[in-house]
Amino acid sequence: MRRRSLLIAVPAGLVTLAGCGDDSSDSSKADASPSASAASAAPPPKIVEGPLPAITAGTKFGTKPTVAKGSGDPSKNLAVRTVIAGGGQTVAENDFIQADYLGQIWSTAKVFDNSYDRGTPLLLQLAQGSIIDGWRYGLAGKKVGSRVLMAVPPTWGYGTQGNAQAGIKGTDTLVFVVDLLAAFNAKSSAKGKPVAQNDAALPKVGTNTDGKAPAIDIPKTAAPGKLVSAYVLEGDGEAVKESEAILCQFRGMVWETGKEFESTYAQGRLSQFSIQQMQQVVKGLAQGVTGKKVGSRVLVVVPPSLGYGDKPPSGGAIKKGSTLVFSVDILAKM
Repeated sequence: MRRRSLLIAVPAGLVTLAGCGDDSSDSSKADASPSASAASAAPPPKIVEGPLPAITAGTKFGTKPTVAKGSGDPSKNLAVRTVIAGGGQTVAENDFIQADYLGQIWSTAKVFDNSYDRGTPLLLQLAQGSIIDGWRYGLAGKKVGSRVLMAVPPTWGYGTQGNAQAGIKGTDTLVFVVDLLAAFNAKSSAKGKPVAQNDAALPKVGTNTDGKAPAIDIPKTAAPGKLVSAYVLEGDGEAVKESEAILCQFRGMVWETGKEFESTYAQGRLSQFSIQQMQQVVKGLAQGVTGKKVGSRVLVVVPPSLGYGDKPPSGGAIKKGSTLVFSVDILAKM
């Protein structure tokens, strides 16, 4: 099983489809968690520039760093320094970030976690209760492409209880090196290359990349009886595996009526879902995004047999036998 990050405060809830009820059992999140209540109850920290230990090796962005042991007593404030300034998107609170990182203990230089060795960047939201507050406050305002060095006291880390799984005591100040690889928010879109949509029997999906909901033009013909999954914009990222989860924008409509039943654009927030968990909700959607590349917009047409069949959610636009039409922007995977 893929090892999970120690940084998450609590598992992030999955944005669900068509009133199916929240599912907070996202297996891509950490079991080991700091006390969100203790950290979040504290007032915002004063952010200072030091003291901070030196990065002695692996000094280039994206390479695994080696960090010296802390010298003397750490600050009781949150120490943050941009050691490599990026020129990308400015990160704001509640954005999702994709980052590589290394974390170690100030007093011993013991590394308790790093993503470089796993070969899988961390994908998380800079939101209260979703990440330790040292990250939430320390990374807000930084730009994608930056390397940020931080020393996080217990108040904005794991609190007085520490984290026994990671060998962190309640008195330990933590040192992090964070490489900000990407950032996403409610205005994010896929940035792939447009792919011709020549089949008149299928919906046409807009190719705008301005963060607004793409138009979905459903033909006034019978819906296809089989699952359809086709690129609208083809990205150049890695293909999504069945064992992974994705971060996405999506819009869902009913073929027969043209009514929208759910949209992240309308909700003003991104969606995270595990492919395996989505198999239990809308099997056709899970199958439709599996194998597609990160950075893509995908048209997925789900027949009733792979959707809700004769058991649709109550009170919504989806009825018995409805064919579902999705436009899905695959922003990142984890």
